[in-house]
Amino acid sequence: MLTVVKRKIPLINREISWLYFNERVLQEAADKAVPLMERLRFLAIFSSNLDEFYRVRVATLNRLVDINNKTKTMLGFNPKKILNEIKNIVVRLEKRFDYLYEQEIIKELEAQKIFIINEQQLNVGRGTYVREYFRRQVLPTLVPIMLEDNATKPFPELKDRHIYFIVKLTFRKKVKYALVEIPTAIMSRFLILPENKGLKFIILLDDIIRYCLDDLFFIFEYDTVEAYGIQLTRDAELDIDANVSEKFVDALLQSLQRRDKGRPMRLLYDSDIPLDTLNYLVSRMLLDPEALIPGGRYHNFKDFIDFPNVGGPSLEYPSMPQLRVNNLDLGRSIFSQMAQRDYLVSLPYQSFDYIVHFLREAAIDPKVKEINICLYRLAENSSVINALINAAQNGKKVNCLLELKARFDEEANIYWRNRLEEGGVNVNIGVVQYKVHAKICLIARREKRGLVYYATLATGNFNEKTAKIYCDHSLFTVNPLITKDLKRLFKGLEKQTFHRGYKSIIASPLETRQRLYQLIANEISMTKSGKRGYMILKMNSLSDEEMIERLYEANNAGVTIQLIVRGMCCLVPGQAGFSDRITVRSIVDRYLEHARIWIFGNGGDELVYLSSADLMARNIDRRVEVAFPIIDARVKKEVRDIIDIQLKDNSKAREINQLNNNRYIGAKNKIRHRAQEDIYNYLKYKS
Repeated sequence: MLTVVKRKIPLINREISWLYFNERVLQEAADKAVPLMERLRFLAIFSSNLDEFYRVRVATLNRLVDINNKTKTMLGFNPKKILNEIKNIVVRLEKRFDYLYEQEIIKELEAQKIFIINEQQLNVGRGTYVREYFRRQVLPTLVPIMLEDNATKPFPELKDRHIYFIVKLTFRKKVKYALVEIPTAIMSRFLILPENKGLKFIILLDDIIRYCLDDLFFIFEYDTVEAYGIQLTRDAELDIDANVSEKFVDALLQSLQRRDKGRPMRLLYDSDIPLDTLNYLVSRMLLDPEALIPGGRYHNFKDFIDFPNVGGPSLEYPSMPQLRVNNLDLGRSIFSQMAQRDYLVSLPYQSFDYIVHFLREAAIDPKVKEINICLYRLAENSSVINALINAAQNGKKVNCLLELKARFDEEANIYWRNRLEEGGVNVNIGVVQYKVHAKICLIARREKRGLVYYATLATGNFNEKTAKIYCDHSLFTVNPLITKDLKRLFKGLEKQTFHRGYKSIIASPLETRQRLYQLIANEISMTKSGKRGYMILKMNSLSDEEMIERLYEANNAGVTIQLIVRGMCCLVPGQAGFSDRITVRSIVDRYLEHARIWIFGNGGDELVYLSSADLMARNIDRRVEVAFPIIDARVKKEVRDIIDIQLKDNSKAREINQLNNNRYIGAKNKIRHRAQEDIYNYLKYKS
């Protein structure tokens, strides 16, 4: 049921709303129409999402509890009560997760002649194969830690999100315990065993170790030996001063080293663990009861994203080859084509190669004088970084604002910072007190008429890896309304100065809130004047209380509001007197919906913006974000068509309602619409 605050406006707590989003991910794992390997991967995504939720959101709530048990979060909720509700929901979802894996996925794999077997299901031949593999590959990596009964000796520090066995050695008159870390960081979690008569067998590294515990503890004359999986999730928030300097980089590195030793947030344990063993862990690790989450036999299920598909392509989604952008030729100069019109690249349906080509052309074009770019998250082998270094080595002035505070990418971005500086790029490592989350690039090119500016602005990162799985949009434009604003913005970032009064773009932290309020107020005015007032807003998250209040005001003024929100949504739709003209849908499918799009009716002359910002307080007030208008009529129609397709989805769209029951929006007729497939076909056949 919905957790609504009894105050001036109805709201759902952001953490609880996020858990309902992750339940939608679990729904994909439960959907029998989804290919089997993809269902397994959705289980892995669910698990990975939950890990990060505990590392960040639950960690923050625990900090609030520590400050004062009466502390209220920004949406007016008691953090202690929310933590209790979180545990209840998570336990329910974990049970659903275990059922899906053990009672459905495993059995359907077996129907495909694929067997995930454990140590008790090995016959002599496969047992010999496993033991030889263990002795050759696994045993050299294992160093058991024998645990003392003496409580005065500190319990070993368990690393964040690593999997361990708590091993129970039973002797005639006593019990000994040991810890064994499962070395998934240096070897595959899965071993494919020799095929037999068309039957395929896979065993997990966990069960390989269980099978060979006697090799590991051979010096002890025990009666029985048992091993149970545990995984600790820690507080991953970094405690550092917001000071952009060399000292900041040192402080960040030190804080990253402490992340693996943060406060325990959750101990996920095998529900078959004996009570005396669990009590031993709780007492030695000094865990709060709220931190205990019973789970299945296997933890760190995110590793199943890489589960080997030994059953063939029919068990995965059919391939959707990346499409070309209509009339944008990779075999010609991007600049010359941009000079004629704007272009939109819609990822992952269309190729990220257009963005890479844009940067590579800038790197070698003798007329290009300067490149300015903001980077947040990057691919492991980044062509973007290579292009920027090549540009610097070709004599271009390259200015890169690389955000070191990108959560969980801090260490990688420190590495990229060093690579860029070694390559001659001018690197700015951030802005005091603000994360730079904007996805923008501006290139200055010397032409006959003087310096001409070419820009690409995006809703997602300059990241080749995520560009294959995230739905985002990138705009190529030379429109001076936009490029002049970007020039001013980049100059401000260089001096750590923020401006107001941009002609076209909407920028956080100074302007986004007021500009959005004005756009909402305009729709209210249009409605009062007898025109049709409406908004269509797409985003990942909606949690800003004041923004929700403005949407409620617009609703009460007669404005029709359609929201597409992938993740958390603190607005409660369908409430009389608040939101009876507001509908909210969430699309969860094979690709991650990541684009932010704002459409305002504007009395019939629609305003369309793409943005890097969600409607969260952090994005509006505490980050550098850029929303940019779509001015070219052809591109505007393309964005509108894509949104219309998403509003017709009756296959993968869920209704966000007062009950938060994630009800599918079913077809009212026999025509089936699945937005991601329909968008692909729209772009494929678009002339």
